[in-house]
Amino acid sequence: MPCDGLGGYHARMLPEVLQSRLAQAWGSLLLCRGCLDPVGRGAEAGLCAHCWTGLLPLPEGRCPRCALLHAEGACPEATAWALGDALWDYHSGRPPLGALLLPGIKQGEAGWRKALLGRLSRAPLPVWAAEVDHVTSVPSTPLHRLLRGFDLSAEAGRLIAGRVIQPFTPLLSKGWSSVRQASRTESQRRRLPRKAIALRRGAAPRGIILLVDDVWTTGTTLLRCAQALKEGGGDEVRVLTLFRAQ
Repeated sequence: MPCDGLGGYHARMLPEVLQSRLAQAWGSLLLCRGCLDPVGRGAEAGLCAHCWTGLLPLPEGRCPRCALLHAEGACPEATAWALGDALWDYHSGRPPLGALLLPGIKQGEAGWRKALLGRLSRAPLPVWAAEVDHVTSVPSTPLHRLLRGFDLSAEAGRLIAGRVIQPFTPLLSKGWSSVRQASRTESQRRRLPRKAIALRRGAAPRGIILLVDDVWTTGTTLLRCAQALKEGGGDEVRVLTLFRAQ
């Protein structure tokens, strides 16, 4: 009986041992899509564990309005919100993870999108995020939503709304012909006209509104969104993005 018991134990363990060895062998053959090293343990969505450590928070001491480091005093950035922050540094990591993930996600990398949203569900939020009354997101154009089949900013907004236990409401819209800011120069981005962002028909912003986006670069799109929300009746706008490009 002891021998039978021991043999039964090894019979049960053999598949697990084989699975572990096969996973190690497979991981040594597959290359990470970020750094091109073997993916190894802890890989997710084709990126190794080391690449995922590139999701780093912004440095301490940053401005509570523009989320950048600058000399003490008035924030030099044009803002229409009371508080602004981002969860991660767009250029942190090697390779820079935000600059790798977001373009890939917008080109259809569903695994990266799922992995990033999973990390968003666990990332620490600013303390002031719990004080908002509504959550909304920077709108994408109807054409981009149709072509991609998703809206990353809206998905992030819904997830954050669930975490702060407040309603998510799409309050803003872009026209069909709007040009993507990512395809423009910095000078062109900063000249984005106010009419490029408008309130949705019937939208009624009220109270403190949290405006969510995927990446904050010049901040002009956020500025136009915040202006529309305040002109539409919102008492205060706060901004939170997944990434901040510095």
